[in-house]
Amino acid sequence: MRIPFWLMLLGVSWEASAEASASKMIYGLHEQVYIEELGVTVPAKLDTGADSASLSARYIKTFTRDGQQMVEFDLAIDRDDREELGITQSQWDDIELPLAGHVRIKQRAESLEGDEREYRSRPVVLLTVCMGKRQQQIEVNLTDRSEFSYPMLMGSHALQKLAAVVDPSSQHIGGSPKCESPANDVNHVEMTEAAEAQ
Repeated sequence: MRIPFWLMLLGVSWEASAEASASKMIYGLHEQVYIEELGVTVPAKLDTGADSASLSARYIKTFTRDGQQMVEFDLAIDRDDREELGITQSQWDDIELPLAGHVRIKQRAESLEGDEREYRSRPVVLLTVCMGKRQQQIEVNLTDRSEFSYPMLMGSHALQKLAAVVDPSSQHIGGSPKCESPANDVNHVEMTEAAEAQ
């Protein structure tokens, strides 16, 4: 019996779709995110309506060192939250990273004052983030988010790179970040998981 060509295509398409869905990971509206370059774990809001990821920073300045553009900043997280998260001064103060570029962010109309422009330029850095058991290098823009509850915002570009699906009715589905890195071998991760299970 011959199978019509269109039916074979439908089968291939369904199989590819099923494989893509199987590789996706469901996360809640809020998750914990480990930032490898800073050695810190911060709470993050997952926002599919935002394009880019943002990290709360202040005293942001760009400069050139040995021909490379750099950015220096402090993490804009208040003292009580830093202590609760176990973030030391060397992890939040005078951070220097290579500048990956700039992004234009449209400002909300209600936050504009006087002759302010509709768009604001923000510096961008590349950060290796771990959420749940997924790790990926993403572009993150720097802006002061201290007025918000979450110092990190994970936008749609970052969520796509992490193959993330967001369930807004849930929180912290991914659990504590447990990604492998050169400092964390598989045995360490397994021992951590076993300790948490007890």
